[in-house]
Amino acid sequence: MDVLSRGADELECTPIVVAERRVLEAHASVSGGAELLDRFAIYERECLGGSDILDRGRIALVEPPAKARRVRPGEPTAEDARSALEALRLGVELVRSGQGDALLTLPVSKASIAEHAQPGFVGHTDYLAEEAGLELYGTDYLMCFLAGELQVALLSTHVPLRQAIDSIRRETVLAALSCLHRHAGGRIAVAGLNPHAGEGGLLGHDEELEILPAVNDARIRGIDAHGPFSADSLFARCHRGEFDWVLALYHDQGLVAVKTATFGTATNWTLGLPYLRTSVDHGTAFDIAGRGEADAEPLRRALESTLGLLRGDLPRRDAAAR
Repeated sequence: MDVLSRGADELECTPIVVAERRVLEAHASVSGGAELLDRFAIYERECLGGSDILDRGRIALVEPPAKARRVRPGEPTAEDARSALEALRLGVELVRSGQGDALLTLPVSKASIAEHAQPGFVGHTDYLAEEAGLELYGTDYLMCFLAGELQVALLSTHVPLRQAIDSIRRETVLAALSCLHRHAGGRIAVAGLNPHAGEGGLLGHDEELEILPAVNDARIRGIDAHGPFSADSLFARCHRGEFDWVLALYHDQGLVAVKTATFGTATNWTLGLPYLRTSVDHGTAFDIAGRGEADAEPLRRALESTLGLLRGDLPRRDAAAR
């Protein structure tokens, strides 16, 4: 709530918060932010009017369908899981109908939603892709992170490492490069899988058999792709401006670099959706929920990144600096 303390007239946007008022009240009562509730104006989903919200300088609060209950911060219940999923659905509805320009999501408990609301739920990204009719991760949509001077896309996401390695094939690398080029563009470097990118075959053949052919295929298609490069130095090279993006070959290869560069303040950006969707890069932190200890900086950074993307400020490096 600290991020919204300045009010709609100072946020450079018209915020629409999709949440239950009782949840905001529960957190405000323990964090000393009860006065912030006065900044919210409750709207029915059908009555949202951008100019009206702007004129009043208040923040629109749209509540998802939910049962009356007592909210206990840090103690998620089955009804909390169902409410979180309903809020997500409503947020998607608002942005797809044009009443919102972007969807900025906050952490949810994947396990709780999967248990109580939607079996098989593994996270926002795959859920939103399925709702949009997208089928193949890495071909139709891609998970990316904006971490200051470092931009990283992931060839695979939340799968076991052995499965992630098995998925590194010429066609999957080419598909991911094509998706990244199509939706973001720029100069893309591909990380190697093995130490020193295989050391010419001495330390593995994945680079020469699968990854390098994919990079060559991409270049033939007009994609500004390079590599594969040794992952132990590639992220630093991107950070200092040699490339716009790194295509990491598995989740932790990319996320270790992202969270080392900007722990907790990177922005998760889902490429391929029919609307702009971003998110913070941290989890629920139930252990400190309701104590007034949460750091608002990650959400503030994600909001700034979202506004930048809406303006068309895609991360690009000065070619002269390369």
